[in-house]
Amino acid sequence: MPAIANDVGSVVITDPPYGETSLEWDRWPTGWIDALPSSVRQLWCFGSMRMFLERSADFHAWSYGQEIVWEKHNGSGFANDRFKRVHEFATHWYRGRWSDINVTPQYTHDATKRAVRRKTRPTHTGHIEQSAYRSEDGGPRLQRSVLRVRSCHGHAIHPTEKPLGIIQPLIGYSTTPGDVVVDPFMGSGSVLDAARQTGRAAIGIEISERYCEIAANRLDQGILDFGPTISEHPTNKEQP
Repeated sequence: MPAIANDVGSVVITDPPYGETSLEWDRWPTGWIDALPSSVRQLWCFGSMRMFLERSADFHAWSYGQEIVWEKHNGSGFANDRFKRVHEFATHWYRGRWSDINVTPQYTHDATKRAVRRKTRPTHTGHIEQSAYRSEDGGPRLQRSVLRVRSCHGHAIHPTEKPLGIIQPLIGYSTTPGDVVVDPFMGSGSVLDAARQTGRAAIGIEISERYCEIAANRLDQGILDFGPTISEHPTNKEQP
């Protein structure tokens, strides 16, 4: 990561090893957060509650923003004497003042359509937007913090692969087209693929040469830019 220039990258979206199992690759890499480029102002980190509690000191230079809950269609817990875990967290961190962070709220169109009505904030919320506002159920509504997205179980390339459906909202929220997304634990390249599909550039780092090759092949698949078409080529334009 030190090879990345400090002015490259605006957000990190990554899924580090949680350090919760005895698997050889499941080891928390100490120091990776402090090594992020200084231009990165936002960090989305996947993990479990146990991981974030045990590694909280590693986030000492960051302010906690929010979290989303990824609800999967299948469980990932290994204990049969606890509630079956069917979710993971993605926590959002930022550097500097929140007012200086560029975010783009995400919206969905899955509400039940009802009549337009006036709403006001409950008194206990303080003076956040004091005036009433109009809201039409059925139209755009703010993306909720629990996202139900099917996991890659059954077709995953990497054992902890994240589906594009859980990554793309994070990219849309924290970046604009043309920004650079950084993933220090690239795996099979899901974050880079999601960035490419949403018009962002991306830099990925991966310790496994095998998965580097898999990610490169994955990103190599797509529409190639062959330049202007025959009708658009300058030599085929009508002469004045």
